Amino acid sequence: MADQHRRDFIRHGLLGLAALPLSTRLLANSAQAEELPRLDPDSPQAKSLGYVTNIAKAKDNPTYQAGERCANCMFFKQANNGCQVFPQYSVVPDGWCQSWTKQAD
Repeated sequence: MADQHRRDFIRHGLLGLAALPLSTRLLANSAQAEELPRLDPDSPQAKSLGYVTNIAKAKDNPTYQAGERCANCMFFKQANNGCQVFPQYSVVPDGWCQSWTKQAD
């Protein structure tokens, strides 16, 4: 009888472990898709990093390089237009800030 319980315990444990990567992926995807409020370019945090919602305005910043924009920055999260620099907000994909960093190839 004890052997049967032990086998059942191991069997259920292995099934649970097999399902763990799938459940973790589902939770991560749902968290990424969470809607975020749009970052206000007039907020102190946005202003401190020169965040603009329009690339034309970024061209006035001496650190801006042609072609840089939020959508091709390594900190940008396409699933919800989120940004790791401004984690509680979404950003405009065609925006830019001084933290722009090239995505890894």
